[in-house]
Order: sequence, then C-alpha cells, then structure tokens
Amino acid sequence: MNAHGNHRPDTSADHRAVERLVPSWLRETERHDPGAAREARGGWERGRLSADAAQDLATWVTARVTDTGFNEDEGPHVDGPLRITPADKDAVHRWLAAQGHRV
Repeated sequence: MNAHGNHRPDTSADHRAVERLVPSWLRETERHDPGAAREARGGWERGRLSADAAQDLATWVTARVTDTGFNEDEGPHVDGPLRITPADKDAVHRWLAAQGHRV
C-alpha cells in the first residue's frame, strides 16, 4: 500500500517473475533468431532491454500463457518448459512499463 492507502503493484514480485521467465524467452529466441537473442541477452545483462526486445518479451509472454482457465475439453493447451499464468503476463507487462517501455 502506498501512503494514500491504495494498493500498488509489488515491483519486486514483478521483477521475480521477469527473472524466472526471461531465460526461457532468451532460449526460445535463440532457436529462432540468434541475432535478436544476442541483442536481447546483452540488454538483459546490462539491465536495459531495447524497445524491440521489450516488445518481443511482451508478445512472447502473452503468447505463452499456459494457465488459460480452460479445461482440456474447452480450449487450448500450450506446451512449454515452464508454467506461465495470466498474472505472470501482467507482471512482465507492468515491469516493462516501469522500465519505460510501451507495452
């Protein structure tokens, strides 16, 4: 809570979600576009993603949400090396916005 009693997003929780997901994003990017992966990894290691890398991460996490709320009979199942929830997607988007990126 902030000084006005309003709830603020927990930026440390957002950062933990980003730290958990970025390695998988970088590995997947590396398989499809090694040059973009090198650029993104360099930016991540320096603590500053480029606008292109930030947009790629935002799109990736949205596309990879595995906890969709559907059951097997109702809808999509997304295979992946880790579970990504809608809350994870929101955390990544908040974190990117807090870094000054348009999401």
